[in-house]
Amino acid sequence: MSQIADQLRRDFKASDDIRDAGLTTPEDVVRYDDIRYGDESPLQALDLYRPRAAEGKTLPVIVSVHGGGWVYGDKERYQYYCMSLAQRGFAVVNFSYRLAPEWKYPAGMEDTNAVFHWVIDNAAKYGLDAGHVFGVGDSAGAHMLSIYSCICTNPDYAARYDFAPPEGFAPAAVALNCGAYVMGNERNELMAALLPGGGTDEEIALISPLEHMTAAFPPAFVMTANEDMLKPQAPVLVARLSELDVPFLYRYYGGRDVHLGHVFHCNMRLDAAALCNDEECDFFRRFL
Repeated sequence: MSQIADQLRRDFKASDDIRDAGLTTPEDVVRYDDIRYGDESPLQALDLYRPRAAEGKTLPVIVSVHGGGWVYGDKERYQYYCMSLAQRGFAVVNFSYRLAPEWKYPAGMEDTNAVFHWVIDNAAKYGLDAGHVFGVGDSAGAHMLSIYSCICTNPDYAARYDFAPPEGFAPAAVALNCGAYVMGNERNELMAALLPGGGTDEEIALISPLEHMTAAFPPAFVMTANEDMLKPQAPVLVARLSELDVPFLYRYYGGRDVHLGHVFHCNMRLDAAALCNDEECDFFRRFL
């Protein structure tokens, strides 16, 4: 275990325990838990949530890629956020993936790809609209979702990986929340935990989404907040999307008297989280 991974796991867990204390499954959500999508690790499991009132209906899908600095997090930490999206009329896939440093890059990307394959392969069984599959990701999860979207839409970049998305597939649109997109070329401890070579120039270039985006990148909802530690990165992403003429909506939450931190949208007790999640789902509906 690296020192940075151990510290982040302790700190993030303490914060998430406070955030989610007392929350329970909403009565208007049906959940299918602990579905295996891989056999290399217990982490390769997913939950599926659907609005109870939509029984028998085929629904558009949101796949959530959780954050946690590539070293922390699982579907248990994201269940309440994901069920809130299901309450907005979507089927929502909430999955755990293999974490660094125990599993080096691209293990988490391989798992992300496997989950999108699972959605396509199991669409009929669970009433999923395979033609309208969206993605949400926050922090490191936003980075991973942006990288996956590049793999789906840039054949030259996709050729650098040993796995492939479903044939012809790309997310219909994505929401990139409080994300990391500018990787730089510093060889810091977190990159050393994530990358097999410890963060060589070649590795940093490989995982830098801004270098691999094309005009085919999915429409994107991009958001940050006034006290998000990664807020300088969102405008850089927006500038790149604008340069490529990719449709996007950029939202900055919080203000002088409203202090919103990193991934505030996962806190079900915040009115600002409800607003953000409403707006993201409204953005997705544009592409139905």
